[in-house]
Amino acid sequence: MLIKQLQEKGIRDEQVLAAMMSVPRHFFFDPIFLEQAYQDKAFPIGEGQTISQPYTVAFQTTLLKLKPGEKVFEVGTGSGYQACILLELKVDVYSIEFNKNLYQKTMRFLPTINYHPHLYCGDGSQGLPLQAPFDKILVTAGAPDISQELMDQLKIGGMLVIPVGGREKQKMIRLTKLAINDFKKEEFEFFSFVPLLGKYGW
Repeated sequence: MLIKQLQEKGIRDEQVLAAMMSVPRHFFFDPIFLEQAYQDKAFPIGEGQTISQPYTVAFQTTLLKLKPGEKVFEVGTGSGYQACILLELKVDVYSIEFNKNLYQKTMRFLPTINYHPHLYCGDGSQGLPLQAPFDKILVTAGAPDISQELMDQLKIGGMLVIPVGGREKQKMIRLTKLAINDFKKEEFEFFSFVPLLGKYGW
């Protein structure tokens, strides 16, 4: 039913839909909240963070236009749900979480369901320079602006998908890096994310 809802909302990428079907979202919920797991809604996961609405996950993932084997950097690991969707698409996932408690919880949990992204704890607004450059960068928290560090850590031809705006509402942006200092900017619909934390966040 959830996949059907996503299709009705305009998600057409069959590989993304298959990835969404493959990752059991209820694994990321406390048993008392299982009935919420397959609703198309965001849900609190503690530490002031949420597991994103499935439509938002599908929309951002579709914008990335992923190819198997690509090196992908995710800013905001959270529960790890988005990272698992990316892994289902056969890409190499590097994910960073600002909140130490959430990072430790997710680092312990993901291997128990057989997902193994490269996880880091730190300020994702500054990127992950030691692992750069990346084919794709996905930011899963609302940013006040697009940091130069993230743009610098993209490969030529790479894409950055990031929600940019105020603390309450952000517009989804996709930057494609055409050359060292040349980017194509595309704007999509508005979303509401938790604030990006760190030097170039809130």
